[in-house]
Amino acid sequence: MALPLPTSLSPSKVSSFKDCALAFRLSAIDRLPEPPSPHAAKGTLVHRALELLMWEEDGAGRTIDAALDKLARAVPEILDGPEYAGLPLDAAERAEFVADAEVLIRNYFALEDPRTVRVLGTELRLSVEIGTLRLSGIIDRLELDAAGDLVITDYKTGRAPSVHFEQSRLGGVHFYAFLCEQVLGRRPARIQLLHLREPLAISSVPSDQSIRGLRQQTLAVWAAVEQACAREDFRPKPGWACGYCAFHEYCPAVGGNLDRLPAGAG
Repeated sequence: MALPLPTSLSPSKVSSFKDCALAFRLSAIDRLPEPPSPHAAKGTLVHRALELLMWEEDGAGRTIDAALDKLARAVPEILDGPEYAGLPLDAAERAEFVADAEVLIRNYFALEDPRTVRVLGTELRLSVEIGTLRLSGIIDRLELDAAGDLVITDYKTGRAPSVHFEQSRLGGVHFYAFLCEQVLGRRPARIQLLHLREPLAISSVPSDQSIRGLRQQTLAVWAAVEQACAREDFRPKPGWACGYCAFHEYCPAVGGNLDRLPAGAG
Protein backbone atom coordinates (compact mmCIF):
# COMPACT_ATOMS: atom_id res chain seq x y z
CA MET A 1 0.00 0.00 0.00
CA ALA A 2 1.29 3.44 -0.91
CA LEU A 3 2.57 5.73 1.82
CA PRO A 4 0.59 8.93 2.49
CA LEU A 5 1.94 12.12 1.02
CA PRO A 6 3.13 14.79 3.45
CA THR A 7 0.65 17.65 3.72
CA SER A 8 3.25 20.26 2.74
CA LEU A 9 6.94 20.85 2.16
CA SER A 10 9.14 23.49 3.76
CA PRO A 11 12.46 24.63 2.28
CA SER A 12 14.24 22.58 4.96
CA LYS A 13 12.23 19.47 4.03
CA VAL A 14 13.13 19.93 0.37
CA SER A 15 16.79 19.90 1.41
CA SER A 16 16.14 16.94 3.73
CA PHE A 17 14.74 14.83 0.91
CA LYS A 18 17.76 15.56 -1.27
CA ASP A 19 20.14 14.79 1.61
CA CYS A 20 18.51 11.47 2.59
CA ALA A 21 15.14 10.25 1.34
CA LEU A 22 14.75 7.76 4.19
CA ALA A 23 15.37 10.34 6.92
CA PHE A 24 12.83 12.56 5.17
CA ARG A 25 10.27 9.76 5.20
CA LEU A 26 10.79 8.93 8.88
CA SER A 27 10.46 12.59 9.86
CA ALA A 28 7.86 14.01 7.46
CA ILE A 29 5.65 10.98 6.80
CA ASP A 30 6.09 8.57 9.72
CA ARG A 31 6.52 11.58 12.04
CA LEU A 32 8.82 9.72 14.40
CA PRO A 33 9.81 11.74 17.45
CA GLU A 34 13.34 13.14 17.56
CA PRO A 35 15.20 14.03 20.76
CA PRO A 36 15.49 17.77 21.41
CA SER A 37 18.61 19.21 19.83
CA PRO A 38 20.85 21.63 21.77
CA HIS A 39 21.73 23.35 18.49
CA ALA A 40 18.06 23.85 17.60
CA ALA A 41 17.30 25.03 21.13
CA LYS A 42 20.02 27.66 20.99
CA GLY A 43 18.78 28.86 17.63
CA THR A 44 15.23 29.10 18.93
CA LEU A 45 16.39 30.96 22.03
CA VAL A 46 18.42 33.55 20.12
CA HIS A 47 15.67 34.00 17.52
CA ARG A 48 13.14 34.62 20.28
CA ALA A 49 15.33 37.20 22.02
CA LEU A 50 15.85 39.12 18.76
CA GLU A 51 12.15 38.88 17.96
CA LEU A 52 11.28 40.43 21.32
CA LEU A 53 13.87 43.15 20.76
CA MET A 54 12.39 44.11 17.39
CA TRP A 55 8.77 44.21 18.53
CA GLU A 56 9.00 45.52 22.08
CA GLU A 57 11.56 48.28 21.58
CA ASP A 58 11.50 51.25 19.25
CA GLY A 59 14.58 52.14 17.23
CA ALA A 60 16.46 53.98 19.97
CA GLY A 61 15.65 51.29 22.53
CA ARG A 62 17.25 48.47 20.58
CA THR A 63 20.47 48.33 22.55
CA ILE A 64 22.71 45.46 23.61
CA ASP A 65 21.46 45.76 27.19
CA ALA A 66 17.85 45.59 26.00
CA ALA A 67 18.66 42.53 23.86
CA LEU A 68 20.29 40.76 26.80
CA ASP A 69 17.21 41.52 28.92
CA LYS A 70 15.07 39.89 26.20
CA LEU A 71 17.41 36.90 26.20
CA ALA A 72 17.04 36.48 29.96
CA ARG A 73 13.27 36.57 29.56
CA ALA A 74 13.35 34.05 26.72
CA VAL A 75 15.48 31.49 28.61
CA PRO A 76 12.70 29.96 30.78
CA GLU A 77 10.18 30.31 27.94
CA ILE A 78 12.32 28.22 25.60
CA LEU A 79 14.41 25.91 27.80
CA ASP A 80 11.57 25.10 30.19
CA GLY A 81 8.92 24.97 27.47
CA PRO A 82 7.46 21.73 26.10
CA GLU A 83 9.78 21.49 23.07
CA TYR A 84 13.12 21.66 24.89
CA ALA A 85 12.35 20.80 28.53
CA GLY A 86 13.88 17.36 27.89
CA LEU A 87 17.33 18.73 27.07
CA PRO A 88 19.86 17.00 29.35
CA LEU A 89 21.43 20.14 30.83
CA ASP A 90 22.56 20.34 34.44
CA ALA A 91 22.89 23.73 36.14
CA ALA A 92 26.47 24.33 34.97
CA GLU A 93 25.71 23.22 31.41
CA ARG A 94 22.63 25.43 31.30
CA ALA A 95 24.65 28.44 32.45
CA GLU A 96 27.26 27.73 29.77
CA PHE A 97 24.50 27.31 27.18
CA VAL A 98 22.96 30.69 28.05
CA ALA A 99 26.38 32.39 28.17
CA ASP A 100 27.08 31.21 24.62
CA ALA A 101 23.68 32.51 23.49
CA GLU A 102 24.71 35.87 24.98
CA VAL A 103 27.85 35.83 22.80
CA LEU A 104 25.65 35.34 19.73
CA ILE A 105 23.40 38.22 20.75
CA ARG A 106 26.41 40.49 21.20
CA ASN A 107 27.78 39.39 17.83
CA TYR A 108 24.51 40.37 16.20
CA PHE A 109 25.25 44.00 16.99
CA ALA A 110 28.51 43.73 15.04
CA LEU A 111 26.53 42.92 11.90
CA GLU A 112 23.91 45.65 11.83
CA ASP A 113 22.41 48.52 13.80
CA PRO A 114 18.93 47.32 14.82
CA ARG A 115 17.86 50.91 15.46
CA THR A 116 17.67 51.38 11.67
CA VAL A 117 15.64 48.24 10.91
CA ARG A 118 12.02 48.82 9.82
CA VAL A 119 10.38 45.52 10.69
CA LEU A 120 7.24 44.30 8.92
CA GLY A 121 7.14 40.82 10.43
CA THR A 122 9.12 38.23 12.37
CA GLU A 123 8.68 34.46 12.39
CA LEU A 124 6.31 35.07 9.49
CA ARG A 125 4.66 31.91 8.15
CA LEU A 126 3.88 31.94 4.43
CA SER A 127 2.49 29.18 2.21
CA VAL A 128 1.54 28.83 -1.42
CA GLU A 129 -0.05 26.14 -3.61
CA ILE A 130 2.02 24.96 -6.58
CA GLY A 131 0.07 22.30 -8.44
CA THR A 132 -0.61 19.56 -5.89
CA LEU A 133 2.09 20.87 -3.54
CA ARG A 134 1.71 23.24 -0.62
CA LEU A 135 5.06 24.91 0.00
CA SER A 136 5.37 26.56 3.41
CA GLY A 137 8.10 28.38 5.26
CA ILE A 138 8.80 30.70 8.18
CA ILE A 139 10.71 33.93 7.50
CA ASP A 140 12.87 35.05 10.41
CA ARG A 141 12.44 38.72 9.59
CA LEU A 142 10.81 40.74 6.81
CA GLU A 143 11.60 44.45 6.65
CA LEU A 144 11.69 47.56 4.48
CA ASP A 145 15.01 49.08 3.45
CA ALA A 146 15.68 52.81 3.05
CA ALA A 147 14.28 52.73 -0.49
CA GLY A 148 11.06 51.07 0.63
CA ASP A 149 11.97 47.67 -0.84
CA LEU A 150 11.44 44.35 0.91
CA VAL A 151 14.39 42.58 2.56
CA ILE A 152 14.41 39.06 4.04
CA THR A 153 16.81 38.39 6.92
CA ASP A 154 17.66 34.92 8.18
CA TYR A 155 19.59 34.46 11.44
CA LYS A 156 22.08 31.59 11.64
CA THR A 157 23.48 30.50 15.01
CA GLY A 158 25.71 27.63 13.90
CA ARG A 159 29.09 28.01 12.28
CA ALA A 160 29.12 29.40 8.76
CA PRO A 161 29.56 26.57 6.24
CA SER A 162 32.08 26.33 3.42
CA VAL A 163 31.49 28.27 0.20
CA HIS A 164 29.95 25.14 -1.37
CA PHE A 165 27.43 24.65 1.41
CA GLU A 166 26.80 28.38 1.70
CA GLN A 167 25.16 28.31 -1.72
CA SER A 168 22.77 25.71 -0.34
CA ARG A 169 21.99 27.97 2.63
CA LEU A 170 21.33 30.91 0.31
CA GLY A 171 19.14 28.65 -1.80
CA GLY A 172 16.95 28.12 1.24
CA VAL A 173 16.53 31.86 1.70
CA HIS A 174 15.73 32.23 -2.01
CA PHE A 175 12.79 29.88 -1.28
CA TYR A 176 11.53 32.50 1.17
CA ALA A 177 11.91 35.16 -1.52
CA PHE A 178 9.78 33.00 -3.82
CA LEU A 179 7.12 32.57 -1.11
CA CYS A 180 7.15 36.30 -0.43
CA GLU A 181 6.66 37.11 -4.11
CA GLN A 182 3.83 34.60 -4.48
CA VAL A 183 1.94 35.59 -1.31
CA LEU A 184 2.62 39.34 -1.09
CA GLY A 185 3.00 40.08 -4.78
CA ARG A 186 6.42 41.69 -4.32
CA ARG A 187 9.84 40.17 -4.79
CA PRO A 188 12.35 41.13 -2.09
CA ALA A 189 15.14 43.35 -3.35
CA ARG A 190 17.63 41.50 -1.17
CA ILE A 191 17.99 38.47 1.07
CA GLN A 192 20.64 38.20 3.76
CA LEU A 193 22.07 35.62 6.10
CA LEU A 194 23.38 36.91 9.40
CA HIS A 195 25.82 34.32 10.76
CA LEU A 196 26.03 35.25 14.43
CA ARG A 197 28.85 32.86 15.36
CA GLU A 198 31.63 34.42 13.28
CA PRO A 199 29.99 37.07 12.90
CA LEU A 200 29.47 37.26 9.13
CA ALA A 201 26.79 38.74 6.85
CA ILE A 202 26.11 37.34 3.37
CA SER A 203 23.54 38.81 1.00
CA SER A 204 22.13 37.99 -2.41
CA VAL A 205 19.65 39.48 -4.88
CA PRO A 206 16.78 37.24 -6.06
CA SER A 207 16.46 37.18 -9.85
CA ASP A 208 14.01 35.83 -12.41
CA GLN A 209 16.44 32.97 -13.00
CA SER A 210 16.85 32.07 -9.31
CA ILE A 211 13.09 32.16 -8.66
CA ARG A 212 12.32 30.12 -11.79
CA GLY A 213 15.03 27.60 -10.92
CA LEU A 214 13.71 27.14 -7.38
CA ARG A 215 10.18 26.58 -8.64
CA GLN A 216 11.40 23.91 -11.08
CA GLN A 217 13.62 22.29 -8.47
CA THR A 218 10.83 22.18 -5.90
CA LEU A 219 8.35 20.65 -8.33
CA ALA A 220 10.95 18.04 -9.30
CA VAL A 221 11.51 17.15 -5.63
CA TRP A 222 7.76 16.94 -5.04
CA ALA A 223 7.36 14.62 -8.06
CA ALA A 224 10.11 12.42 -6.60
CA VAL A 225 8.35 12.40 -3.21
CA GLU A 226 5.06 11.40 -4.87
CA GLN A 227 6.81 8.59 -6.72
CA ALA A 228 8.63 7.39 -3.60
CA CYS A 229 5.34 7.33 -1.66
CA ALA A 230 3.60 5.39 -4.42
CA ARG A 231 6.39 2.81 -4.48
CA GLU A 232 7.17 2.90 -0.74
CA ASP A 233 10.76 3.44 -1.81
CA PHE A 234 12.70 5.93 0.31
CA ARG A 235 16.36 4.99 0.20
CA PRO A 236 19.03 6.03 2.71
CA LYS A 237 21.94 8.17 1.57
CA PRO A 238 24.87 7.65 3.95
CA GLY A 239 27.00 10.71 4.52
CA TRP A 240 28.18 13.29 7.04
CA ALA A 241 24.64 13.86 8.35
CA CYS A 242 24.46 10.26 9.63
CA GLY A 243 26.34 11.34 12.74
CA TYR A 244 23.46 13.64 13.70
CA CYS A 245 20.58 11.40 12.62
CA ALA A 246 18.09 10.16 15.23
CA PHE A 247 16.83 7.26 13.09
CA HIS A 248 19.71 4.75 13.17
CA GLU A 249 17.39 2.11 14.65
CA TYR A 250 15.40 2.03 11.41
CA CYS A 251 18.11 2.69 8.82
CA PRO A 252 19.47 -0.38 6.97
CA ALA A 253 22.56 1.62 5.92
CA VAL A 254 23.79 1.59 9.54
CA GLY A 255 22.44 -1.79 10.65
CA GLY A 256 18.89 -0.71 11.45
CA ASN A 257 15.67 -2.24 10.20
CA LEU A 258 12.44 -0.60 9.00
CA ASP A 259 10.54 -3.54 10.50
CA ARG A 260 11.16 -1.87 13.86
CA LEU A 261 8.88 1.02 12.98
CA PRO A 262 6.16 1.42 15.61
CA ALA A 263 2.63 0.34 14.69
CA GLY A 264 0.76 3.08 12.92
CA ALA A 265 3.84 4.79 11.49
CA GLY A 266 3.39 5.91 7.93
